[in-house]
Amino acid sequence: MDQRALDKKSLRKALVEQRLNLPDRQQRAALLQQVMRIWLVGRPDAVIGAYWPIKGEFDPLPALHRWKEDGELLDSREPRRIGLPVVDKVHKTLTFWAWYPGCPMQEDAFGIPKPKDTEVIVPTLLFVPCVGYGIGGYRLGYGGGFYDRTLATLQPKPFTVGLGFTQGFVDDFEPEPHDMPLDTLLNENGVVWPTA
Repeated sequence: MDQRALDKKSLRKALVEQRLNLPDRQQRAALLQQVMRIWLVGRPDAVIGAYWPIKGEFDPLPALHRWKEDGELLDSREPRRIGLPVVDKVHKTLTFWAWYPGCPMQEDAFGIPKPKDTEVIVPTLLFVPCVGYGIGGYRLGYGGGFYDRTLATLQPKPFTVGLGFTQGFVDDFEPEPHDMPLDTLLNENGVVWPTA
């Protein structure tokens, strides 16, 4: 393992530990729920991909459930749908399976809950968790490369939105050649990328 990979590994570990130990994590999460809900107003998307939160990540599902309910109240022609990632072990990419509160779930190979026996859906907007993030819309994930590989193959490419707390901002973050920038980054203070 080269020095850069070791540095990223230790940075990931430090950022996850900081996030888990944030004394005001619940307040930050409540603020980011509001930011996300406001940001979603007026978006044309009917199918959104998200994630099941792990290791102190922000939970996007309550805001997305409200977004789905709002669509039902608006009586939109296309029902709003939410998808959660399921790992394709062969290609090391993600597919998104329909999720709704109370749907049957099972653990994937990493112990993360995933929808069981629902249908595959293709999101036009994808919320992505950030362990860390930096200038230019680049994110630091857990190092598996699943999102980068998935985004390189999804057609049409969904609009990508990183979600994280201000604690995860890394001012000297250097992306690698295979890193794909996100279209937007949101934290509890609002939109941090792109800058106005």
